[in-house]
Amino acid sequence: MSASRSVLARLVYAAGILLVAIWASFVIAIVDAGRRDQAAPADAIIVLGAAQYEGRPSPVLKARLDHAASLWNRRLAPRMIVTGGRGVGDTTSEAAVGRRYLVQRGIPADSISMDTEGLTTSQSMVAARQLLGTKSSPSVLIVSDPFHMLRLAILARRLHMIPLLSPTRTSPISTRPVQHFKYVMAESIKAPYAIVVGAK
Repeated sequence: MSASRSVLARLVYAAGILLVAIWASFVIAIVDAGRRDQAAPADAIIVLGAAQYEGRPSPVLKARLDHAASLWNRRLAPRMIVTGGRGVGDTTSEAAVGRRYLVQRGIPADSISMDTEGLTTSQSMVAARQLLGTKSSPSVLIVSDPFHMLRLAILARRLHMIPLLSPTRTSPISTRPVQHFKYVMAESIKAPYAIVVGAK
């Protein structure tokens, strides 16, 4: 092997090691963010959508809504924002299902705003920021599954919001280690992408 090829091989090896180290650091950060609960007074609670079945929240969405309701009952925020559009074949949005569920649990309807168009995490966070109006750097209590927290915090900051993370612990994803691991692995790619691209 020539000297130039030897140098190139070492550079490729070093670059590979660096990429693995960066990826591993994101995995650790995702797990760490999901373990924290920063519930504290905020301007609003944002609930990330999940699947709904013919007008009923899926177990994942129900876990998020129940957790958001518990935060509301602690009087941690004066308003709630539920997110999530309509999937293929759906007749209603995740947000509409979430709002109805929360109203049935005693949360005033006029305190709940909806993003009914967002089909991705990024779109939902952009819509939530718009619903918060022109207030500079609003604080938001973000509710979703633990695996989701790091990327949501990144997006919130990119959108000039102050994120307070409060993951649900009762979602089927959170209570099934293998499934949770798969979501963490997916987030280890999505979270760096959110840093580079931001919210669109």
